[in-house]
Amino acid sequence: MDLSNMSIGELRSLQDRATQEIKARQDEEVAKAREQILAIAQSVGVSLDDLVRSSKAVKVSKKAAVQYRHPENASLEWTGRGRQPHWVKAWVDEGKSIDGLKT
Repeated sequence: MDLSNMSIGELRSLQDRATQEIKARQDEEVAKAREQILAIAQSVGVSLDDLVRSSKAVKVSKKAAVQYRHPENASLEWTGRGRQPHWVKAWVDEGKSIDGLKT
């Protein structure tokens, strides 16, 4: 296929058709994989629920709570984890106690 002789419209149409074909093939592959997985599970006597459920509990991590907040700019906050932000370092370098930033 010689793309150099195609117009922009023809190229875009080809691109759209190719995108649709890729999506269709991906959907087919997922369906085939799902069927294979279910067949294997059934052959060993495992239910779909047992197959999907993890043997280890899933740990849901939540965002750490803010421990320190700048007294003049409330949008500057720090959880106390990791490296100190520049504004915290500047605060401490001025000789002020980090406890003055506690929320």
